Amino acid sequence: MAQDLMERYSRLIVDSDYIDPARVEEYDVKRGLRDKNGKGVLAGVTTISSVVGVREENGARIPVDGELCYRGYNVRDLVAGAVSRFSADGSADLYEETAFLLLFGKLPTKAELEEFRRTLVSFRTLPSNFTRDVIMKAPTKDLMNSLTKSVLTLQSYDDTVGDHALETQLQQCLRLIAVFPMLVIYAYHAFNYSVNGGNMYITRPEPDFSVGENILHMLRPDGVFTPLEASVLDIALMLHMEHGGGNNSTFTTRVVTSAGSDTYAVIAAALCSLKGPKHGGANIKVMEMMQNIRENVTDLTDRDALREYLDKMLAGEVFDRKKLIYGMGHAVYSLSDPRAVVFKSFVQELAEKKGREADFALYRSVEELATELIPQKRRIYKGVCCNVDFYSGFVYDMLGIPQELYTPLFAIARIVGWSAHRMEELVNGDKIIRPSYQSMVEKHDYVPLAER
Repeated sequence: MAQDLMERYSRLIVDSDYIDPARVEEYDVKRGLRDKNGKGVLAGVTTISSVVGVREENGARIPVDGELCYRGYNVRDLVAGAVSRFSADGSADLYEETAFLLLFGKLPTKAELEEFRRTLVSFRTLPSNFTRDVIMKAPTKDLMNSLTKSVLTLQSYDDTVGDHALETQLQQCLRLIAVFPMLVIYAYHAFNYSVNGGNMYITRPEPDFSVGENILHMLRPDGVFTPLEASVLDIALMLHMEHGGGNNSTFTTRVVTSAGSDTYAVIAAALCSLKGPKHGGANIKVMEMMQNIRENVTDLTDRDALREYLDKMLAGEVFDRKKLIYGMGHAVYSLSDPRAVVFKSFVQELAEKKGREADFALYRSVEELATELIPQKRRIYKGVCCNVDFYSGFVYDMLGIPQELYTPLFAIARIVGWSAHRMEELVNGDKIIRPSYQSMVEKHDYVPLAER
């Protein structure tokens, strides 16, 4: 009975809400706040990062190799500098250096970096019994919902919520940045114990470990990891920290901040955006797609067979029938995603250490073939390249990280970018963000109930 009622109600919704796309075009509406060529509607300015995938020349948009800069520094240079330092002296501060840069607009001195690292360590505590009373209650496979619940609950433990001073807002953000790895990993263990029948491990973070090291330390029963594993995870977090003000979750951060909401509500809203499969959950779809390819292509080294199967995927004949090759293409990047380019070399090194060379070769083949096939099947206004999600799930899999943690790991990184954009909005924003919608309502005269 209830199912029939919902189906009837759903038909009413479709009948009343559907808008003919042709009518939408009459008003030059930018659906998704992007024009037909994929260019985003300019909604604000930022000094935090820049994302470049094309250049404009004489009114034409020309595809170029992608570039991502944090506060004016190319991420390739930031990663190279961090890795060289890590190799030289084992410094466990890759995450912290990037976070400092994004939040405060400058690369820290050695003293500033150590002070910032100590600050985050001092904030890396949860209220008494919070793990038992909040995280372990009603555990769920959807760790993003669990994380959101924890963030909103932490608000009730904070006596400074009503204080709107910038330094108070910053401290709230720093506290959340510090505890996100704990909230995520503890939520996974609660789920794994209660739902999967696994064992419960609640391990405290080590003050001298990097964020990547602490994630592996808290996740694994024996707490053991290699320097390569930790550094690759730290690099993954660095590359996911920030991606301009227009991405869905960061724009959500700006919108909710502009409404005057508190830090906890703002970050919870961003989390709700990030959990969507069109945003933060893309790498899981890549993993599912790759497994489907393994199950349906007999010889994975046969490029003709792979090409034929990918062609069927684009035609909507196989896998999820969505006519997509996941992990390929990006709203901004055209010829290359700099995050994927940087990541790929570390992926290859890790694959060799883990004996996963065949899997890496499969990823490379799919990437190359998809780059050829997609322009043949789609009307493309710019080039097609693999994005960072194409390889990130593979990396997490090699690190033994369960798929339930993939999007929460993204959140552990991206909360830094959200916090930076929240600060920038608080400093500069004086208006609530409110775009316009064209009303297409047809007016009617009221009809008395007895006459309907």
